[in-house]
Amino acid sequence: MSTRNNINRLATIGGLCTAVALAATGCGAGGPTDSGSAGGTVNVLVEAGGHAELTGVAEQCKKDTGLGVNFIELPYDGLFNRLSSEFSSGTVSFDVAALDSVWLPSFKDAVQPIDELFTDEAKKDIFPALVKEAEVDGHFIGMPAWTNAEIILYRKDLFEDAKNKADFKTKYGYELAAPTTWQQYQDISEFFTKDGMYGTDVKGAVETEWLAHVLQAGSAMVLDENNNVIIDNAAHKEALDFYVSMTKSAPPGAAQVDWAAAQNLFNQGKTAMTRFWAHAYRQIPKDAPVAGKVGAAAMIGGSAGVAGVPGPWYLSVPKATKNTDNAKKFIKCAYDHNSLGIESSLGLASRISAFEKYQDKEGYESFRPLIQTLNGKATATRPATAKWQQITDTVLVPLLQKAVAGGDSASLLADAKKQIQDLLK
Repeated sequence: MSTRNNINRLATIGGLCTAVALAATGCGAGGPTDSGSAGGTVNVLVEAGGHAELTGVAEQCKKDTGLGVNFIELPYDGLFNRLSSEFSSGTVSFDVAALDSVWLPSFKDAVQPIDELFTDEAKKDIFPALVKEAEVDGHFIGMPAWTNAEIILYRKDLFEDAKNKADFKTKYGYELAAPTTWQQYQDISEFFTKDGMYGTDVKGAVETEWLAHVLQAGSAMVLDENNNVIIDNAAHKEALDFYVSMTKSAPPGAAQVDWAAAQNLFNQGKTAMTRFWAHAYRQIPKDAPVAGKVGAAAMIGGSAGVAGVPGPWYLSVPKATKNTDNAKKFIKCAYDHNSLGIESSLGLASRISAFEKYQDKEGYESFRPLIQTLNGKATATRPATAKWQQITDTVLVPLLQKAVAGGDSASLLADAKKQIQDLLK
């Protein structure tokens, strides 16, 4: 499943179609500017949970210029189907579409360039991996509206316990602290696997963090820049072997553990650490056993350094709209007021300055490691192929499930390479 679809299930955010008055104002991004006249309307098609990040933007923009917007909300699968249908017909009922990053390659010919919004100033304030992903065939076709990445959440109370600290140093020869290397993560996971607790989880039902380890090992994920399948190279095998090795310090049944299961395990105090989306830090229930006891650290680093796999969404303008000026005006407004998304129920943004604005505030301790992860030199978005979701669902997740259940990694990766090559033909 997509990154965003999984996040929405975790956050249990839903919604009905709604209309909100929206206005655009100018600062930062280039493009259309307000001439002083208020009015106009723009239709924005968005995945149900995505409306939350834009609510604050809507209110602020309404105050500024009065540009109105009808937010049309659909569930994830319904959104993709609506986009596919209307883009194919050449007639659209919306002026702006929120696109999951994995959809950009599929819909690149149906949306128009928004190069004028990507000023030098704007690009400096967007995480490098997102700037790169937004540019397709030489043009920027989507402005990132929000993003996320996995970081390390850990039981701060357990890490700071005097006996744990002394026992850990005696056994491993170094101080107990948030891990920064794979070896440290293994040691800490092993140490805390006792007395009914596990050191970490292993999510066999999702592919993202295995692929983060691939990036940390110095390789592109699955495909190289020329779309050659490289899933059987040394870095993929190293990362897979490491990931599978963690099952000895994780709850049984790893092949079926997904995001929701892992989040529940951690919140209920069953695991000492979890690699998880940064937004989850602020969503720990107040009555959870771990409430007030959690620390946050950047995603662990391998030989290539810290790296994660972002989960961004982009705002794009369809070529078929007859309302291009207002559409771009809205996107510019969403960029200018991007930090307001952090006040939403999901609490995400896409601009570096937006996260930095909150990183030192109480309750937002996950933002500094999130920034560090998203700025990691090896951090990269998913490969730019229209077949990525199919590759994930039919090859990567089944491969990982077989691997954590005891399958031979070399054979599984070799078979996966053939499957992906067939899909790309």
